[in-house]
Amino acid sequence: MNGIELIAAERQRQIDKEGFNAKHDADKFHQNGELAWAACYYAMPENLEITGQYYRLVILPQSLYPGNWLSKWMKRGDKDRKRQLVVAGALVAAEIDRQQAMDKTD
Repeated sequence: MNGIELIAAERQRQIDKEGFNAKHDADKFHQNGELAWAACYYAMPENLEITGQYYRLVILPQSLYPGNWLSKWMKRGDKDRKRQLVVAGALVAAEIDRQQAMDKTD
């Protein structure tokens, strides 16, 4: 499978096996950019160093701190790099689905 197919398959797995469909993702725990943050986390190289003038400190939403849903699911270390990128892509797709679902309710 190519990258798009791998991402689509992972997104479908998230829906079928985890129950993370657009309705689930539109709940109050996913409205502060958590899915996009999670995608960034998975896509970010593990050896990224945030130093120098090219990076700035970003204050994460409270919902991203340990003890919440995101920290429960963040298991980047147990996946190979390609798998991390596939999950990141699927999380981006999930955020797009969530945004579209929210647009329909407005």
